[in-house]
Amino acid sequence: MSLQTLPRDQIQHLHDEHLAAYRRLQDEQLTLDITRGKPSPAQLDLSEVLLSLPGAIRQDASGTDVRNYGGLDGNLQLRQTFAEILGIPVEQLLAGENASLSAMHDAIVYALLHGVPGSERPWSREDSIAFICPVPGYDRHFAITERFGIEMLTVPMLEDGPDMDAVRELVADPSVKGMWLVPTYSNPTGYTVSEDVARQLAEMTTAAPDFRIFWDNAYAVHHLTDERTPSADLLGLCAAAGNPDRAFVFASTSKVTFAGSGVGFFGSSPANVEWWRENISFRTIGPDKVNHLRHAMYLRDAEAVHQLMAGHREILAPKFDTVLRILSDRLGPHEVATWTRPKGGYFVSLEVVEGTAKRVVQLAREAGIALTPAGSAFPHGIDPRDSNIRIAPSMPTVDQLEVAIDGLATCVLLAATEQALAS
Repeated sequence: MSLQTLPRDQIQHLHDEHLAAYRRLQDEQLTLDITRGKPSPAQLDLSEVLLSLPGAIRQDASGTDVRNYGGLDGNLQLRQTFAEILGIPVEQLLAGENASLSAMHDAIVYALLHGVPGSERPWSREDSIAFICPVPGYDRHFAITERFGIEMLTVPMLEDGPDMDAVRELVADPSVKGMWLVPTYSNPTGYTVSEDVARQLAEMTTAAPDFRIFWDNAYAVHHLTDERTPSADLLGLCAAAGNPDRAFVFASTSKVTFAGSGVGFFGSSPANVEWWRENISFRTIGPDKVNHLRHAMYLRDAEAVHQLMAGHREILAPKFDTVLRILSDRLGPHEVATWTRPKGGYFVSLEVVEGTAKRVVQLAREAGIALTPAGSAFPHGIDPRDSNIRIAPSMPTVDQLEVAIDGLATCVLLAATEQALAS
């Protein structure tokens, strides 16, 4: 019963039906929030033991007193664990503060102030600079570049990674200095960059000799199925292609242990790591080594991390199943939306009828269901098709999600019939 093929009187009937359902939804006075990918309390409880660590232990495996200054590179044991997970030589991976987002912000600032290895001058002294932004993408990436006045050039994010024809066209401009990319279970689509696309990114010719890919591997171990989708080794591919400095790799334990008290990582070529080390030496005398030690004790090795993430999956997978089931049951028959079916990560990307996303979000808000603003997954918050909505299932309970996604479906159908009747 596709909405596109129905006669007007039947569309009117559907509209009236969904308007009545919407008014009942409003009467329930809901307060549900599916805006951001925050771990639920049940997920945070998985790492409760961290609050009792490191206990009476004062020294890490190297004999360093973790209560004192120093140690720019971070805890070696923890770096060894995540070097294995990320496929990065341990000497090229540093452990830092509590989140990778701050490291990405600082990398932009350092590049603006001082340039990066291969720069002729600081980026801020260029006539103009731009970043490639696969869309839909991560709103906080776009917020950083917007904050510093960096032009953002969009390319489609496909199921195997960014549209490489579009990327190659853009990097022919020397003002294009960088690119944002979440390579594994990307935010918000859940797509993963294939080995072939990663190789193309590593090998492509760029007009800017100091072009950098900000490879934000936030969801490398965040699987929703038994399949552990591997991340492409961009750093190794860049080295093999003769472009060793092209990749800045970021990761963290923010959605592995405690979201606000994790450990962030920066990995790159030897030249980039030395550049990073030099810049942070003026900013800090060392990271939180107590937090590093407690994480090293808890996350003993890569397999311990995977076991912990299996616990996350047991909590998250039923929530994603709930979202996909209700979208299929409620929206599938009417062909008014499409959505991704991620194998990992934290989001479902919903595409509604073009021109209705803002209306859907408004209707949901007025019914007590909070969604990320329409357009958030695009630079400057502007979705040219006004069709994308990001769903974050992690925080609510399954019962709350049942209500929220069913209500969202009602809003999608109401907005679609409104538009159909207005045309």
